[in-house]
Amino acid sequence: MRTQSRRRPPRATLAAVAAGTLLAPLLSGCWVGAGGAGSGGDSINVLMVNNPQMVELQKLTKAHFTKETGIKVNFTVLPENDVRDKISQDFANQAGQYDVATLSNYEIPIYARNGWLHPMDAYVAQDRAFDQQDVLEPMRQSLTADDGKLYGEPFYGESSFLMYRKDVFAAKGLTMPAHPTWQQVADLAAKADGARPGMKGICLRGLPGWGELMAPLTTVVNTFGGTWFDKDWKARLDSPEFEKATKFYVDLVREHGESGASQSGFAECLNNMTQGKVAMWYDATSAAGSLEAKGSPVKGKVGYAPAPVERTKSSGWLYTWAWGIQQSSRNPDKAWKFVSWASGKGYEQLVGDTSGWSNVPAGKRASTYDNPAYRAEAAAFEATTRDAIEGARPNDPGVQPRPAPGIQFVGIPEFTDLGTKVSQEISAAVAGRQSVESALNKSQKLAEKISKEYEGR
Repeated sequence: MRTQSRRRPPRATLAAVAAGTLLAPLLSGCWVGAGGAGSGGDSINVLMVNNPQMVELQKLTKAHFTKETGIKVNFTVLPENDVRDKISQDFANQAGQYDVATLSNYEIPIYARNGWLHPMDAYVAQDRAFDQQDVLEPMRQSLTADDGKLYGEPFYGESSFLMYRKDVFAAKGLTMPAHPTWQQVADLAAKADGARPGMKGICLRGLPGWGELMAPLTTVVNTFGGTWFDKDWKARLDSPEFEKATKFYVDLVREHGESGASQSGFAECLNNMTQGKVAMWYDATSAAGSLEAKGSPVKGKVGYAPAPVERTKSSGWLYTWAWGIQQSSRNPDKAWKFVSWASGKGYEQLVGDTSGWSNVPAGKRASTYDNPAYRAEAAAFEATTRDAIEGARPNDPGVQPRPAPGIQFVGIPEFTDLGTKVSQEISAAVAGRQSVESALNKSQKLAEKISKEYEGR
């Protein structure tokens, strides 16, 4: 480790570092819409991820937003990895091809720091109908940059919680505690393992990726008392707490988890839970809508409990797909009108009326959880979801001070690369190809390189 501190690099250097870290070769993807058309006049270009809520938005835009405002929206819709790459290229270069893009609470503070985003405070102040105070505080906070300005509006938000089969638990005489600890969850997984033919006790992500395996695992590390970096940027992946949490996670999924765990991410665990192959699943609160959807084999059979803890009061993560306006947009005013519509109360009502309240992009507004129609349709999980989001502590998720915000990630540009490389090592431990100790020894060396860059800032 280097003991000499380094002065904070100038803003231009930070921008170059962020661009160099976030940019990657554009993966081949599915193009939808007319993203290549130039914005200007009465049209804007929107680049967004291809999840179901966004696809629904695309379908509704012309008949409602464009009809009401006269603003044509040219959509480019891509898979998550592809859209992140394309957004980072366009925004880092300030090419201005896209006026609006879907960004998460991980990217928005970084992009804002580098001058790539248009602040929204003035629009919010003038747009009284939007009702910014109705947006849940953790979401507002996570989309506000170091300069105190707002740079994003959430389309939907999520935290994490524990999902379990109520009918299986009842048949086995098992009881889920109101606020479970991870040790209690491990005990329940052992007892539920084999409760039905082919059923495993729990599903946990093991698929490599900073947003796959590392998301749930980092929440476990936090509540076990660990951290990626201490307040002085010293890497702590070799600490007893980080090792204990990781060994617990790996042992649990190896002993009582789904088959093929090292290749299981959110989608695979969702399928396992829906198809009755697992009795429990710890993951995103947004999964509940699929489990409770019309036609789901497990609709009405799933219970929802807070994210398990050990040394902290809560441990659920905080995530949002949000809208960001590019600083070089030629149409920022029209871009805001789109953002205001897509993240507003009226859009939620529109989706509720046309597609059903279970399809509403929730997790962002207090009024959603006060809406009788939404509460009736999402009764199984809405209260637990709201509690998880409001209880999230992105600036203080563990037992010690942190040098950067983030619960399931570290809010620095380098984390995309670091988190992915570390996840590959830990996934290899899940697969049984190496020990947790070996995985973390390699991971610590990777993290120490980041420490050297940030010491003294």
